[in-house]
Amino acid sequence: MFVQTEVTPNPNSLKFLPGKKVSNSGPYEITNKDQVNNELVKNILSVSGVEGVFLGQDFISVNKNDQTKWEEVKHIVISFINDFYSDGKEFVIDENIKKKEECDLDEIEKKIVKILDQKIRPAVAKDGGDIKFKEYKDGVVKVQLQGSCSGCPSSTMTLKQGVKNLLCHYLPEVKEVIAI
Repeated sequence: MFVQTEVTPNPNSLKFLPGKKVSNSGPYEITNKDQVNNELVKNILSVSGVEGVFLGQDFISVNKNDQTKWEEVKHIVISFINDFYSDGKEFVIDENIKKKEECDLDEIEKKIVKILDQKIRPAVAKDGGDIKFKEYKDGVVKVQLQGSCSGCPSSTMTLKQGVKNLLCHYLPEVKEVIAI
């Protein structure tokens, strides 16, 4: 098995592509190894300097701290990924992740979620991250950035130039987008 890597706009995040399915239940971010029973995720989070793991459909983004160099981490993560899949496992995670029920959303919130899912999420996934709708109130949309997007120096520009402009174009009610 050959695990490829891709750089992301965030210098502290690297995208690992195992060439296999990773998450069978949507995007999933883990920052505490005690919050998950998954062997691969626990192993990656145990590596010195690693601060978070984000699982996409076909990639794993790993976030590290500023002091750690990728040369110290990259080969260990690739080794863990190879070991995990060589044991015959089909995917890293297959859980029913609870999402805010769409029936709990009002019409504007449903439209916001649809735009995020169809137009924005695929773009941030290419960079190893994700964006989740959290709240809409008084013209302000609150979102959570995950994976490579979390803590990325260009995430402010992404929010202002990309997300806000797109949401405002389709939904004039939206006046501001902020990350929480």
